[in-house]
Amino acid sequence: MDFKDTLLMPKTDFPMRGNLPKREPDIQAKWEETNIYEKVQKRTEGRPHFILHDGPPYANGDIHIGHALNKILKDFIVRYKSMTGYSSPYVPGWDTHGLPIEQALTNKGVKRKEMTVAEFRKLCEEYAYGQIESQRTQFKRLGVRGDWENPYITLKPAYEAQQIKVFGDMAKKGYIYKGLKPVYWSPSSESALAEAEIEYQDKRSASIYVGFKVKNGQGVLSDDIEIVIWTTTPWTIPANLGISVHPELTYVVVEESGKKYLVAEALLESVAAEIGWEDPKAVQKVEGKELENIVAEHPLYGRDSLVMLGEHVTTDAGTGCVHTAPGHGEDDFYVGQKYGLGVLNPVDDKGYMTAEAEGFEGLFYDEANKPITEKLQEKGALLKLSFITHSYPHDWRTKKPVIFRATAQWFASIKDFRTDLLQAINDTKFVPAWGETRLYNMVRDRGDWCISRQRAWGVPIPVFYAENGDPIITDETIDHVSNLFRENGSNIWFEREAKDLLPEGFTHAGSPNGQFTKETDIMDVWFDSGSSHQAVLEERDDLERPADLYLEGSDQYRGWFNSSLSTSVAVTGKAPYKGVLSHGFVLDGDGRKMSKSLGNVVVPAKVMNQLGADILRLWVASVDYQADVRVSDAILKQVAEVYRKIRNTFRFLLGNLSDFNPATDAVPFEELREVDQFMLVKLNKLTKHVRDSYEKYEFAGVYHAVNNFCTLDLSAFYLDFAKDILYIEGVNHPDRRAIQTVLHESLLSLVKLVAPILSHTADEVWSFIPSVTEESVQLTDLPEAKEIPNEKELEDKWNAFLNLRDDVLKALEEARNEKVIGKSLAAKVSLYVNGRTKELLDSIEENLGQLFIVSGFEIAGSYEEAPENAVKLEHAAIVVTKAEGETCERCWVVTPEVGKVEEFPTVCPRCASVLKEHYSN
Repeated sequence: MDFKDTLLMPKTDFPMRGNLPKREPDIQAKWEETNIYEKVQKRTEGRPHFILHDGPPYANGDIHIGHALNKILKDFIVRYKSMTGYSSPYVPGWDTHGLPIEQALTNKGVKRKEMTVAEFRKLCEEYAYGQIESQRTQFKRLGVRGDWENPYITLKPAYEAQQIKVFGDMAKKGYIYKGLKPVYWSPSSESALAEAEIEYQDKRSASIYVGFKVKNGQGVLSDDIEIVIWTTTPWTIPANLGISVHPELTYVVVEESGKKYLVAEALLESVAAEIGWEDPKAVQKVEGKELENIVAEHPLYGRDSLVMLGEHVTTDAGTGCVHTAPGHGEDDFYVGQKYGLGVLNPVDDKGYMTAEAEGFEGLFYDEANKPITEKLQEKGALLKLSFITHSYPHDWRTKKPVIFRATAQWFASIKDFRTDLLQAINDTKFVPAWGETRLYNMVRDRGDWCISRQRAWGVPIPVFYAENGDPIITDETIDHVSNLFRENGSNIWFEREAKDLLPEGFTHAGSPNGQFTKETDIMDVWFDSGSSHQAVLEERDDLERPADLYLEGSDQYRGWFNSSLSTSVAVTGKAPYKGVLSHGFVLDGDGRKMSKSLGNVVVPAKVMNQLGADILRLWVASVDYQADVRVSDAILKQVAEVYRKIRNTFRFLLGNLSDFNPATDAVPFEELREVDQFMLVKLNKLTKHVRDSYEKYEFAGVYHAVNNFCTLDLSAFYLDFAKDILYIEGVNHPDRRAIQTVLHESLLSLVKLVAPILSHTADEVWSFIPSVTEESVQLTDLPEAKEIPNEKELEDKWNAFLNLRDDVLKALEEARNEKVIGKSLAAKVSLYVNGRTKELLDSIEENLGQLFIVSGFEIAGSYEEAPENAVKLEHAAIVVTKAEGETCERCWVVTPEVGKVEEFPTVCPRCASVLKEHYSN
């Protein structure tokens, strides 16, 4: 007889295969159709806010794996918060101004110089919107939930208007000024750069030691001495106006080959070795402070080079006598100011030497190194030329070297409110904690912020100039320009004359004839995005300032975290965020940086087309994202395997609940068997752990806990033995209903707990649970841990049993390997145990053979009485033999009882009883 139809096998339409690349777009289409974002906001209306403010990615090119990591992490947090008592709107944003878009248009053949600035900017705007549309589609494909139809965009008029207000507020407080200072200058971009736009790469440079002859030794040095300087930028020698020494260092005059040289005593040995002095003899020692105002002679031009005292001089390298060109170095500039030197800057916007660099005019600065060095050699001033490879600042966009160059720029005076900035950092919570130290040190040590750029595509600096050159920044002009931008966009600045941009009837003492001009520089793009706390958090009704969290890559400590802090503290006195969370970079499987040349780039779109977005999301949850993370096909394959196990668990739970109605079939906790109660204790612990991990932003904790619960607690134990009850017993058997109660509770909890991570799969599973009323799991709250009576006693007892069960499974495996048995149901297990283990087993009311999944079970004696053939393990000595009797054709248990019921001669009495009921119905 075939008893298959009498078994209560799992029934569900939930597919075993995820087929995510095809299924996820359908799920996302349903989210759009039902406007799930709005429904979540409506459901959580009135709750306390949790605002995660999106740092704007740059609108250029397809998203990369770092973008995916960032946006998915944000989505985890927003989804979690909206399921735990908060209203957590998420407004995505884009950064849209700056050089890359200008460059992209140039690469497309746009002739910028053949059109007006306003016309070129219009093309930039169109390009930016096209890029936004492309990136928005890709971000949504990741399953990121947000207000995608109403993002913030830095080129939008309302945003620009608020940015002008930020600038005006800072100017009103005296934090904005224009000054001639050396700044990072990119010849390749023809623009000033901020520190955040600098990256360091190795560069090969000339290393030269040069002698400056003493012209007036002020009675301290004789005129036959040469002061030795060292530099890796020979092109700055034409700009030299002085030499800096440290007041506290000891300097020594040495004689070598009939000549005398001055260097710092602490560096004499290294200088001698480098230049090749064979036997330098010290003939004089002098303190640095005594050298002040000595005059040396410029080796090329014969002009004065003043010796000055500077605290910036160190003994880390060089000679202790620092070549000082105020037009090409920050320290040089400040020490030059102190001593009344001018600022000589013989390099133009494109990096070419000007007429002030006599003899080298028209040469690109880097190409001037060789002829300058040759001229020094000719003059007898070059003591040594060699080449070194060292870390050197580069333009992060063009990847080409930058220089320090003094130009008239607009600055934000960080020093004027540095104390407030540092206090704001102290008041912020950082994850990881080292982020606080990193940002604190950056702000503590940074100079004033150069906020002007010599480009076309950006927000104009809203400054007018009077006829006498006075800059005009007043409440009246700022409010007027802000309103103009809100109504028309910032392009109006380039479409109208200055007089037409000023308030009607505006007058100024510096312009008696009513003539005005306007600033043509634009603002640093970091000022754009750094104003988002005002232009987004304050501007929008659904958000508020300060945000609860900013979450970006660790490079943003020098970028968005920093610029946002500067503008916010300047305007409000407080940080724009309560917390800062940062993540590392994404590397390949071998820990290498991704690059097209290495062929190791992992593209999110490709991963989603092959595996699905939920696999990418699960990978993000699996890594320690606060450090650099790795991804590769092999790693994603492992993650996909974990996903398969989680999905199979959901399918098993759904399949075994097809005839379960929680309203009528659920068993109260106190009526459950202990083993079922124990599983609810395990589920309770999982809930606590997962919620705690989410709260700490430790998503790997969620990943591992859920994976372990599915594979160890459920699959390897509870579901393993539960099949014998779920499939074999009658529909309403108390043990079966008890297990279904646990399975139902586990299903609801699990699907909610993973919903922030496996956003598509969780909604898919939810649609197959008949007992739920909400249309999406996104419209529910996470389960909360419950109070369970005797929780600790239950856990201790059943964990002890699981340890014993592990021993039994090892013994069964050994017996299987030795061909004593095939399946475990063919086995009889005899245990020899100590008193404590016997006490444990005696206290268990459940069927122990069923829990061990064997047909025969006995406690045969004490551990000491175990026969020699017993497998002796930690908790028991175990003998495995073949079970006695026949195999029941229905449940596969081996028992002498098969055939005892005449009506069903091939099955055991338990199955016969179920069959009688089945056939009678």
